[in-house]
Amino acid sequence: MARHIVFTPKAAKPPAAYSQAVKVAGLVFVSGTAPIDPATGAIKGSTIQEQTAQCLANIRAILEEAGSSLSKLASVTVILADEDDFAGMNEEWLKWFPSDPPARQGAKLPARIPGLKVSIAAIAEA
Repeated sequence: MARHIVFTPKAAKPPAAYSQAVKVAGLVFVSGTAPIDPATGAIKGSTIQEQTAQCLANIRAILEEAGSSLSKLASVTVILADEDDFAGMNEEWLKWFPSDPPARQGAKLPARIPGLKVSIAAIAEA
């Protein structure tokens, strides 16, 4: 079973400790993806809606590089710094997934990076 490391400059560059995604066994495993603008390397957006949109844009670019797409997402984990941001994140989420959304679970983000409100990890069909 071949294992392929996925990288695209159209999404935020991860630290050397992990890959943007790994494609194996007909699936694409996308690492936790922050709302980092790939052009600047900085957090994009000050609202949860803007940051959610940037996370999903990064995930879309990674999935496309792997030959997949947002429509093939099976499961995602949304990690929020503040549980009060859930409604705003969900508002943006529904713009991206108006029907047939992937399975989703949530978690709390450790407050390590100032301004970071959300990170999203995903699994998609290749």
